[in-house]
Order: sequence, then structure tokens, then C-alpha cells
Amino acid sequence: MEINSNVGSLAAQTSQAPDVVNMVVLKKAIDMQAEAALELIAALPITRNPSHLGQNVDQAA
Repeated sequence: MEINSNVGSLAAQTSQAPDVVNMVVLKKAIDMQAEAALELIAALPITRNPSHLGQNVDQAA
């Protein structure tokens, strides 16, 4: 009886192993995308507009 419970326990752990690996790979991919996004944001040039620009919206109908 003890062997059957050990086999069942091992089977349950083995079936969860691919899920754990997939989650680790997914987390790593998300982390890499976050780093790439931060690098892109950091690469954007800083523009300084004169103080009179961007204060009003012109509308033509």
C-alpha cells in the first residue's frame, strides 16, 4: 500500500513540473520585455519646447 501512495505522489509532482518550468520561462520573458521597454524609454531624446507651446489647443471646424 505504501508503494502505491508514493507512486501517486511522484506522479502528481511530475505532472506539475512542466507547469512550473513554463511559469519560470514566462516570468523570464516578461522581465526581459520590461527591461527592453525601459531601455527604449531611456533612449528617447529629451525635447524642451518653449513655454508658450503646448498651452492652448487650436480648433478649426
